Amino acid sequence: QVQLVESGGGSVQAGGSLRLSCAASGYITSSYCMAWFRQAPGKEREGVGSIVSDGSTHYGDSVKGRFTISRDNTKNTLYLQMNSLKPEDSAMYYCAAQKYGNRWGCSSFARPTFDYWGQGTQVTVSS
Repeated sequence: QVQLVESGGGSVQAGGSLRLSCAASGYITSSYCMAWFRQAPGKEREGVGSIVSDGSTHYGDSVKGRFTISRDNTKNTLYLQMNSLKPEDSAMYYCAAQKYGNRWGCSSFARPTFDYWGQGTQVTVSS
């Protein structure tokens, strides 16, 4: 069983920074694509950033230039560095991974292509 566990969420004032981590464990500890999604109350879950095993990254339009996704394959850990946070960034942030590689699904944040999901970590940005 593959498990993804997020950490690093919390409350921060607008303009601040947070660094989220996602630790992967289980029989499958590597993935072609890993990504961060977020979901605010009453809204659809949206893609924040994704990263392919070769390092290629994609970001949602609303976070480009502010967030950086990275992965440490040796540690089986995914990261999301969030800078210049805005109140609209407040959401539950989820880590996700693909069991089977799908480049299109990775870059387009197609949720059906992601097989594993963490429980989420809450990020609250106050003004």
